[in-house]
Amino acid sequence: MKITKNASYAAVLLCGVMLFAAGCGGGAKNYEDDVKPYDKDFSAMNASKQEKTYDYKFGFLPEEDDGEQGYVGDTMPYYENGTYYVYYLKDRGDSFNHSVYLATTTDFVHWEEKQDPVLRAAGSGQEMMIGTGSVVKVGEKYYFFYTGNNGSEAWKENGNAEAIMVAEGTSPTSFTKKADWAIKADESVLKKHDFRDPQAYYDAAAHQITLTVTAQNTSGTASVVKYTLDENLNATCGGIIYTNDASVVGSVYNLECSDTFKFGDKWYLTFSAQDGVVWYTSADTQYGPYTATPKPLDGHLFYAAKHASDGTNTYLIGWTRRSESVSDTSAVGHLKGWGGNLQVQKVVSDGAGGLRLAPVDAYMQNIEERVLVSGSSVEVQSGDYTEAFRCFERYMVTGKFSGTGEFGFAFDYNGRPQKYKTIVLSPKEQRVSFALNQGEDPVTSVAASLEEGKEYAFTYIQEGSVGVLYVEGQTALTVRLYGVSGKNVMLWAENGSASFTGLKQYTYTY
Repeated sequence: MKITKNASYAAVLLCGVMLFAAGCGGGAKNYEDDVKPYDKDFSAMNASKQEKTYDYKFGFLPEEDDGEQGYVGDTMPYYENGTYYVYYLKDRGDSFNHSVYLATTTDFVHWEEKQDPVLRAAGSGQEMMIGTGSVVKVGEKYYFFYTGNNGSEAWKENGNAEAIMVAEGTSPTSFTKKADWAIKADESVLKKHDFRDPQAYYDAAAHQITLTVTAQNTSGTASVVKYTLDENLNATCGGIIYTNDASVVGSVYNLECSDTFKFGDKWYLTFSAQDGVVWYTSADTQYGPYTATPKPLDGHLFYAAKHASDGTNTYLIGWTRRSESVSDTSAVGHLKGWGGNLQVQKVVSDGAGGLRLAPVDAYMQNIEERVLVSGSSVEVQSGDYTEAFRCFERYMVTGKFSGTGEFGFAFDYNGRPQKYKTIVLSPKEQRVSFALNQGEDPVTSVAASLEEGKEYAFTYIQEGSVGVLYVEGQTALTVRLYGVSGKNVMLWAENGSASFTGLKQYTYTY
């Protein structure tokens, strides 16, 4: 079926009522022949009920605590012997002042949640709250470096708002804080108070731990600084390895959750610009200096990502921003809640010395092909909204697209076209974007070198309210789609036309 932006509310509502039973419009296929035992009926659920019903597997969420949902904040991944240990600052639930909790996995699909905190905030002193850190193994001992945070004015008058702390353990699941140990900002190089997020690396040949820490230089510019620790954990400031390029990244005051890793023959530094996106820059050596122009890896809904590697594959693990109100359809203040679902994306080469993100291999497996409403190919003209496939709890759509003007995907929210949530592909603007209210309220976007009329392969994966569009060879864009499950997804075009070919939809047997 094709509808225009001027379609009547009554017609759209009637279509919404009929969708689950028999599709809507001429040529639509019958979903009654495509019902699977694991399909959930979301037709009578509002956005809040849908969110409570989802069984997140890819996008891990902690279990509820006394009816309150906790969320994953900044992640601190560590890999050992086939297991990924993903420590995270837990928001809400039973967490106290962002204490550190742990979830483990071997495949990023099946998660085991540790119920008790690994590190608990003290609630006073330097550790009033806990901030991001990392785990490193030295011999048979594990060190957990983390941030102690007390931003109160009374504390800042006589001390440092943030300092680097450490806890020790003989396993990656249990740590004891080391009393009377801390690193504070070297004020000959750095501002005093903005000093956090240590990422630890061990050089066995030099018997030396190196920390990269996010801070501000004495001029107040966001930077990443290096510290070296000897066998007795005595720390020496090694200088700044990266200073923010405000002309590209913007004038942010902190480069949060910075991390370094080698990929191919280059070293990469990633960081999350305060309330912004995950960026990367590159150098020939691990501690730079990093001078390559920074590039974003996703839009601003994927945040605070750090890497983990099994020696063959490298992943960025962060979290997907959420809204404080799942029924909020306005862009103002929308999707600004701190913490959300854990999110994992695979790091791949862009073929030109840079990086891009791709789906985790396990997300491409254990799939079952489904019926498409409009068949494997869809042509849309300006003003068309053609129903193409169903929004299941956990699904993937693959295919190719080409077009002119603007075109993309529209997700029905409440039967009213003006409330559609849209993913916009724009060769004219050279961007892939996500917007609410039929494109009227932009949320986030990424640059993409799209040419009019050129064909591009894509993969779209959605679980619950979290979706990611991957445009092959180009970019990834994370979106948050509350209240769209059980409804059909439309393909559309404006000020041009588009062709979608080779379309296939899959759901998962996980």
